[in-house]
Amino acid sequence: MTYNILPTPDRLQKTIEAVRAGGVTVTLVDTKESALAHLQALIPAGASVMTGASISLQQIGFEALLMGGNHPWKYLKAGILAEKDPARALALRKQASLADYYLGSVHAIAETGEILIASATGSQLAAYAYSSTNIVWVAGAQKITPSLEIAFQRVREYVLPLEDQHMKQLYGEQARSFIGKLLLFENEAPYLHRSVNLLLVNEVLGF
Repeated sequence: MTYNILPTPDRLQKTIEAVRAGGVTVTLVDTKESALAHLQALIPAGASVMTGASISLQQIGFEALLMGGNHPWKYLKAGILAEKDPARALALRKQASLADYYLGSVHAIAETGEILIASATGSQLAAYAYSSTNIVWVAGAQKITPSLEIAFQRVREYVLPLEDQHMKQLYGEQARSFIGKLLLFENEAPYLHRSVNLLLVNEVLGF
């Protein structure tokens, strides 16, 4: 099965409605540039911001914006990366799960509304599932699948091999990627008073 084809408008709208029914705010934009502009308008000045590892955030230019420092937010990952003590860096990473805004991406979105996020360590999943007040996922529309079953297949058969190849390019042939934890996001409980956002880009982004 091909996992990197943009959906038809009907499938796209069906998916948006199903995800919204689970308590997730969905915004559809057509381009990477529009996605970046939306994020800049969405996050208020002074907010603490943390990001999970995300090729999609890199491709829209958000990671470069954060690392460049020309923004009005408190970027928590900069402090983590600057910390030389591994134990202290780990403590800071755990604290960052409480960021005002935690951004990343997802690996599959079922037309029936379920969202899947895979992780080796699970470092971003606590924030996504519970601890951060505002979640923003940026995802290319090619990640939409016809069913939850195929969403799981997409993660294991398509995303994992690509991520493994990516890790080897970054860190050498000895590196490997694996699925340590897998978050299935179906519904956001309204009484948690969180804002969970899916910024869907009608372009191929990420894996």
